Amino acid sequence: MKFSSEIDQNPARYQTVLYVVSQTRMTAQIILLFRSLLLLIHFGLLCTSATEFSIDSGGWVSDGESLILDAGPCNIEVRNGSMTQGEFLSNYAYFEPVVIRGASDNSEFQEMCRKDRMLDKFGEKVITLSSANTYSYTKVDVTLEQYVSNYLKPQKLDQFGNETLYWFGDNNYAEWNELFRKYHAPKYYLPRLTAAYSFGVAGAGTGVPFHFHGPGFAEVVFGRKRWFMYPPHRRPRFNPNVTTLQWLLEDYPKLSGPELPYECTINPGEVIYFPDHWWHGTLNLDASVFISTFLG
Repeated sequence: MKFSSEIDQNPARYQTVLYVVSQTRMTAQIILLFRSLLLLIHFGLLCTSATEFSIDSGGWVSDGESLILDAGPCNIEVRNGSMTQGEFLSNYAYFEPVVIRGASDNSEFQEMCRKDRMLDKFGEKVITLSSANTYSYTKVDVTLEQYVSNYLKPQKLDQFGNETLYWFGDNNYAEWNELFRKYHAPKYYLPRLTAAYSFGVAGAGTGVPFHFHGPGFAEVVFGRKRWFMYPPHRRPRFNPNVTTLQWLLEDYPKLSGPELPYECTINPGEVIYFPDHWWHGTLNLDASVFISTFLG
């Protein structure tokens, strides 16, 4: 068995897990958690320390915090900022997603989004958290400081989407104007549509299950975000209250051929464009800061 050979080769890495399992009554819940942990190890997703992956986290990742590391494949076309508006309209705007590198220079915006600066300037500002399920009906208002202290944690494997709250969107533009005015949105546009920003910060392993809405762009400021997408006529099989992380572990490995999604991981400074009504689910591979430009 592959897991057994991996454990033999890395005994120290599994010592704690094996000890807990051997000393604990194997209830159905513990069996599920243990299987999920082994799946994480099997797919190379679990890392024990932020220092094992060297990135500029903007201060949002703490030493010792588990990270979800596997970026997976990318089968979405990648273009650079030299792409013209005409090319965007002809090839992508109404047809398929595209990843754009170097769309704009947001280095000043990124500096403002560092954890210490955000807490210093906006720590007392009230933000709205949403449940991380498809419909996001649950809303909770907290200060940014409270969110960072009490909610900004890695996703738990046994936690459902409606039990996971994180900050994505519901931003009052007037209240966040000091931050938003530093952001340079992608230069591309759809005729007769206007732009609205949606900003957020999320812990490693969190994300929103499959859903759809109007077109737009999404940019990662810190961290990495993995995207899974399907065209409007191909509704993915998913439970709207199961987290994207659990879907990745339990359902994604069973997909093949036409069932496989469009997918790509977006790194800091990169933008992904999602066309109108395309299904998409997201997974924050690290503690992530991100901003979307919705067109409507």
